[in-house]
Amino acid sequence: MYRFASVLLVLGLLASACGGAAGAAQGSPFRVVQDVPLSGGTSRFDYQSLDPQAHRLYIAHLGAGLVTVFDTEAGSVVGDVANVRGAHGVLAVPELGRVFASATDARQVAAIDPASLTVTATIPAGDYPDGLAYAPEAGKLYVSDEHGKADLVLDVRSNQLLTTIPLRGEAGNTQYDPASHQILVAVHSGHLAAIDPTTDQLVDRYEVAGCGEPHGLALDPPRRLAFVACQNNAKLVVMDLTTMQPTATFDVGKGPDVLAYDQPLGQLYVAAESGPLVVFGVDDAGVREIARGDVGPNAHSVAVDPATHHAYLPLANLGGQPVLREIVLESPGSA
Repeated sequence: MYRFASVLLVLGLLASACGGAAGAAQGSPFRVVQDVPLSGGTSRFDYQSLDPQAHRLYIAHLGAGLVTVFDTEAGSVVGDVANVRGAHGVLAVPELGRVFASATDARQVAAIDPASLTVTATIPAGDYPDGLAYAPEAGKLYVSDEHGKADLVLDVRSNQLLTTIPLRGEAGNTQYDPASHQILVAVHSGHLAAIDPTTDQLVDRYEVAGCGEPHGLALDPPRRLAFVACQNNAKLVVMDLTTMQPTATFDVGKGPDVLAYDQPLGQLYVAAESGPLVVFGVDDAGVREIARGDVGPNAHSVAVDPATHHAYLPLANLGGQPVLREIVLESPGSA
């Protein structure tokens, strides 16, 4: 009787686990491809960065002080880079053969060798280093110093801090625009800051009207669009990078954080602290919401592979286990 009851219990747990994964996708436009167990315990994740040539996804596991490396082709974890204290931002730079991660708790940026998965250098990086962007022509790394209200400029050849650019507000995400050859920063005081990498001077500041605390930032350089996630009022603002004026505003999940853009399909993913993932279609006719659904607890970070169009969301605690949830958008439509 005991053995029979134990078998029933095991079968029940398996059914519950399978039902949980299916339930996450039921009535949703997203299909769960797989949930991959991760190491580091049930602590917060942050940014991700994809190296599409190497089929590697780098995931900042903030609470564990790790950068986890995932093989998107094999669908499995390659390993972890340890000793990246408070890993927030992460950026793969394939042309340099390096990955950079902001070790916020150590007030440093770590340079990582992707072959050995080890930290090869650390660079002092202000008070609260967060998002990262690379300007290839200048050979410089730009780092959002959120609490320092500045962008930091690092020389990737010498691994040294070159200068600090005051931003008149807390720095959100930093991105490089290859069309204008400028660095753009979402600044919490309500604007986009534009930086010239050749001089490391602030070119101008542009108001993001209707945006409470601009934080997340993604770009569509060919269409000259910027997408700004507004942390304080759950909005997405679309800006025309030619006129530097907002052209549209949308409602998204509460506490929007990380954005990911699938350039070939023209699909923007907006992840939020409150859980829902919202997808927008972008084409020459404009921007429109095409999908919205629950993708897991605290799914505030998202990355997308432009080759497979699969999206990745690290979930800190799914039934007591951190996992990387891989999903695909199956039924986009007009919302």
